[in-house]
Amino acid sequence: MRKRVVVTGLGTVNPLGNDVTTFWEGLTEGRSGVGPIAAYDASDQAVRIAAEVKDFDPVALLGHKHARRTDRFTQLVAVATEQAVADARLSFGLNGVNRHVGVVMGTAIGGVVTLLDAHDTMRTRGPRRVSALMVPMMMPNAAAGEVAIKYRLHGPALSLASACATGSNAIGEAADYIRHGRVEVMICGGAESVMHPLTLAAFANMGAVSQRNDEPKRASRPFDAERDGFVMGEGAGVLILESLDYAQQRDSRIYAELIGYGASADAFHITAPDEDGTGAALSMQAALDGAGLRPMDIDYINAHGTSTPLNDPIETRAIHTVFGEYAPRIPVSSTKSMIGHLMGAAGAVEAIACIKTLETGVIHPTINYETPDPTCDLDYVPNEARTTHPRTALSNSFGFGGHNATLIFRAWEG
Repeated sequence: MRKRVVVTGLGTVNPLGNDVTTFWEGLTEGRSGVGPIAAYDASDQAVRIAAEVKDFDPVALLGHKHARRTDRFTQLVAVATEQAVADARLSFGLNGVNRHVGVVMGTAIGGVVTLLDAHDTMRTRGPRRVSALMVPMMMPNAAAGEVAIKYRLHGPALSLASACATGSNAIGEAADYIRHGRVEVMICGGAESVMHPLTLAAFANMGAVSQRNDEPKRASRPFDAERDGFVMGEGAGVLILESLDYAQQRDSRIYAELIGYGASADAFHITAPDEDGTGAALSMQAALDGAGLRPMDIDYINAHGTSTPLNDPIETRAIHTVFGEYAPRIPVSSTKSMIGHLMGAAGAVEAIACIKTLETGVIHPTINYETPDPTCDLDYVPNEARTTHPRTALSNSFGFGGHNATLIFRAWEG
C-alpha cells in the first residue's frame, strides 16, 4: 500500500523575504523583489537588474567558519532548512542513526560563483593561492550533504539538477521515497545563487532575460504582450514531507497533502520548449493521473510563467490541451512576476506559494499584467490578489533541456 505524503514544515529565503511569513505577505500585496544588481558593479552590463535576496548575513546566521566554507547557494539552503525543521517541530537524535529521514536538495547550477572567483584568483595570484575548499564549496551536491551532515541523517541524501524544473523534481522524487515506505521524513527543495557578470552576460546574449533596466519592478511581466524575458533571481525553498502515519503519530501540524507528481521530457531542443507544449501537457496529465483527479478538480494553477516570449504562450497552450473547456475557468498566476526566476529553487518556492494559497484561501496575483497577449488567453489573476478558497493547487516547472515537472497539492482538512 502506498503511503500518503503530507507537508509539515516550510522554509524559504528569497527576494521578497527571508522567511515564509514575509514572503507570503509580499506575494499577496503584489510587491516586486526586483531591483538594481547589488552583488557587483553592473554599470557596463546589458542587464543591470535582478531579484536578489536582501539583508542576508551568512556570518551572523551561520557563524564565520561555516560561512567561509560554503557557497551562497548552500548558505541559503542551510537557513531555509533551519526554518522548515523548526516549523515542523522536528528533532533528531544527533547521537543516533536517523535512517528514516532523507534529503533531496536540488540546484540547477550550484556554486558557480565560487568557481569563477577561484579562477580569478588563479589568474591573478597563481595556482597556489586557489583555496582547497573550492571543490566542496562549488559541487552541486554540497547543499544536500550539508543538510544530512548537520542533522546526522542516514537516509538517502540526493542532489538533483534538471535546470528550472529542479525544485519540483526534488519534491516529487522525495515524496516517492515516502510513498514506497523507504523513509518516513524527507527534507527537500532547491536553491540557486548565480549572481555574477558572466552568468548574466550569457543569459543576456541568449536573449532570455529582460533588459528593462530603467523599470526593474516592471521587468518581470508573465503573459503580458510586452514581456521581454525573465529576471534572474536567487533564493532557496525547503519543505518537510512526512508520511501521514508518521505525522499523525507526532501530532504534527499539517499544511497540505502532496497528492500528484508528474515528470516528462520535451525531447525537442536544449533551450527552447516544445512548440506545441506536448512535454508540459504530459507532465500535467501524469500528475493528474497520479492524483486520481479530473481536469475540473483543479482549483488553481501556479504557472511556470517565466515572462519569456516562448514559454508563456506554450504553457498556455499546454494548459488548454490538458484542461480543455475548463482551462479558462481556472485561476492561473505566476510567482515569478514578483521574485524573478530562481532557477533550481523556483519550483520549491512556488510550491510554498501553492501551500499558502490552500492554507489561506488567497491566490496571489500576476503583477505587471497590463497588455493582453492574444496567445495568452487564460485567467492570470492580474495585479490584485483574489480570495477563492481553492482545495487543490497545481504547480508547473519547466527547464532547459526539456525537463518538465508538475506537483499537485490538496488542502488539509483534518
